Amino acid sequence: MSSPMESVDAVQKSLEAEGYICDRRIATVVYLAMQLEKPVLVEGPAGVGKTELAKVVARATGRPLIRLQCYEGLDEAKALYEWEYSKQLLYTQILKEKISEVMEGTRTLREAAERVGAQDSVFFSDQFIVPRPLLHAITADEKSALLIDEVDKSDPEFEAFLLEVLSDFQVTVPEIGTFQAKSKPIVFLTSNDAREMSDALKRRCLHLWIDYPSEDVERKILEVKVPGMDRKLAQDLVTLMHKIRSLDLKKTPSISETLDWARALLALNASALEEDLVKETMNVILKYEADIRKAQQELSRMMAKPAAQPGAPAAPADPARKKGTLH
Repeated sequence: MSSPMESVDAVQKSLEAEGYICDRRIATVVYLAMQLEKPVLVEGPAGVGKTELAKVVARATGRPLIRLQCYEGLDEAKALYEWEYSKQLLYTQILKEKISEVMEGTRTLREAAERVGAQDSVFFSDQFIVPRPLLHAITADEKSALLIDEVDKSDPEFEAFLLEVLSDFQVTVPEIGTFQAKSKPIVFLTSNDAREMSDALKRRCLHLWIDYPSEDVERKILEVKVPGMDRKLAQDLVTLMHKIRSLDLKKTPSISETLDWARALLALNASALEEDLVKETMNVILKYEADIRKAQQELSRMMAKPAAQPGAPAAPADPARKKGTLH
């Protein structure tokens, strides 16, 4: 049986089989990440499929997905591990009677403290560690996919900590030692470009920029994600969406908004993209009132029928076509 990642074409087909429509450029980066065992830094606007790419690659390769959601204030302890203090306390209670044996023969407070301190290794061992995503991915017995999501939201100090993980696929727990990856995970880091990633981080990664798709690709995504939608309605929706994205908006609608809009139109039993219907459902794709007003002001122009070329025969009138329909 051939591997789903044995070539760029195989990668593209495997991703499409999981419902992820992508171009050859994306498939090439995924293929190289697998072959070179290098992390991938995926950047681009929110909602274009960066996180979904990691999920789909995990499914296509049969790997468990381990996800670390980044945020401001995230530190290595929260991302790496924590001590299970309740379990340590329970063990302390159980072994309380052993303290007298440990302390037997001591004559000074210093000697007693040294005897107790020598038992630290009993309570600071891997049996009391609760692994967080990074340690989980490093110590996993099977190959996994590690998603470090929205890394641009984390602090530069945490980004610097990631360098050890991405360089050597190892992490250090001061009380125990260094854990080396048994099998290297495939790593995806996503960024919405909220801040610039450091050169040191970028050097350790393959870079992939995912932008808004072409009309053709976005229509294919609609066909896969929203089956049963009329083909012409889908094309009209995608065409209008691309015109809306060309406006100067506070938040440009992404692919996820396209899918939400398509599902909303199906729920309303829409058969054509009429101007009134577009105005009524504009809040599905635009999240700020100023953006909605701007789009509504430009709507008639965006939905206007293209002017006929000079000398071209006039199209016959269609009484059934409603005014304001995108075509």
